[in-house]
Amino acid sequence: MSARILVVDDVIPNVKILEAKLSVEYYDVVTAYNGPDALKIAREQQPDLILLDVMMPQMDGFEVCRRLKEDRHTAHIPVVMVTALSEAADRVQGLEVGADDFLTKPVDDLSLFARVKSLLRLKMMMDEFRLREETSSELGVISMSDRKEEAIQRARILVIDDNEYSVRLIREVYAETYDVTLGSDMEEARVLLSGGDFDLVVISLDSAHFDPLRLCSRIRSMEETRQLPILTLVDESDRDKLIKGLDLGVNDYVMRPIDTNELIVRTRTQILRKQYQDRLRHNFHRSLELAVTDSLTGLYNRRYMSNHLDAILQRARMDYKPVCVMIMDIDFFKPVNDTHGHDVGDEVIKEFARRIATGVRGIDLACRYGGEEFVVVMPDTEISLAMAVAERLRRQIADKPFAARKGAISINLTCSIGVTVSGEEEMADSLLKRADEALYKAKKDGRNRVVVAPSNVRSFSQPPGIAAR
Repeated sequence: MSARILVVDDVIPNVKILEAKLSVEYYDVVTAYNGPDALKIAREQQPDLILLDVMMPQMDGFEVCRRLKEDRHTAHIPVVMVTALSEAADRVQGLEVGADDFLTKPVDDLSLFARVKSLLRLKMMMDEFRLREETSSELGVISMSDRKEEAIQRARILVIDDNEYSVRLIREVYAETYDVTLGSDMEEARVLLSGGDFDLVVISLDSAHFDPLRLCSRIRSMEETRQLPILTLVDESDRDKLIKGLDLGVNDYVMRPIDTNELIVRTRTQILRKQYQDRLRHNFHRSLELAVTDSLTGLYNRRYMSNHLDAILQRARMDYKPVCVMIMDIDFFKPVNDTHGHDVGDEVIKEFARRIATGVRGIDLACRYGGEEFVVVMPDTEISLAMAVAERLRRQIADKPFAARKGAISINLTCSIGVTVSGEEEMADSLLKRADEALYKAKKDGRNRVVVAPSNVRSFSQPPGIAAR
């Protein structure tokens, strides 16, 4: 997972050590040696994560973090405080100003990379929702979400723990603010999670009666709980379990013995983040209903795709990542309408769109470009992968007949696909034009094929079996 990380510390050797460790793992590292420079770099370069020292002259890490979170341009960037401070009060202070986690010096490599990967995964998902919301706002469909914290209205928390002492402590801490449901084993947790709309699940990693890591994995694999925040309770001796848990998708943790203030702050942070995430998702879906989807297929429409593609390309230029585009067209579609009628043609269009939507990734942008023409935008994708996806989609269209009028009509169809990859300074219009030219060549060369138009900046190798311009 490639990302840009800002390392902030006034001690040069500390910066160099972290920079070396992160660079070995292929992260793009930028550095700052004081608070004001860190704020300036964060705003200008928009890193994906900030590792921030606490004890610095001029402006300490707490103040830097507070200012980062108050600035709407940097508030979404995860902040990990790297410090020699180990008191619970220091962690609470950092969490209250917006820090996502703490790492204690000297930094353990396993803890460092587990936390970095966990936070980057979360940010990648949130960035996609924020980017789509910004696009919808620019179209005038919705207003941007208010980032101010809202009061938590009896959020629901599921606690899975078989330790009677900690269960009693958690119940007392949560009693006045949250609705708490208790579970003590794997099967009970599964039933509760499948039927309850929870805002947070708290899981003890030292259970003697079930495998807590398997439970965390199951939560992340179930559609209804995939976005549910997981807060774990961890003994110092279970640090290896914690690192594995973070890799599986655990969001946060509290070390035992439990400091109640830290538990309160970390719980509140996770619930507020979920509320914000739910609000982004709600606005995103509402915007689709209002203006940015095609009424027949449910895919994005051309207007939304054109605006969103500009934003995707802008972000890709900042991150030095390629964007691939494919344009698909149903071969000989006019005879379908002429022979069977437009109602059958509409059924075919809807099924064609469904096959596209199920054949691409969640981060890809699929849209109906017009008539029987469709576009798929694939962020952070090399041309070789885009070509493989295009060939798979072509086969899925050709290999299975299209049924209409409740199965009374069966129609064999194929499609032609043009694929290209963005150049370093690519604009949306030129990228779509080159993909369209590749589509035209696919039609001209006999249809039912994929043709690749390499970037006008650099070319990519072509796998056998796929035509290249």
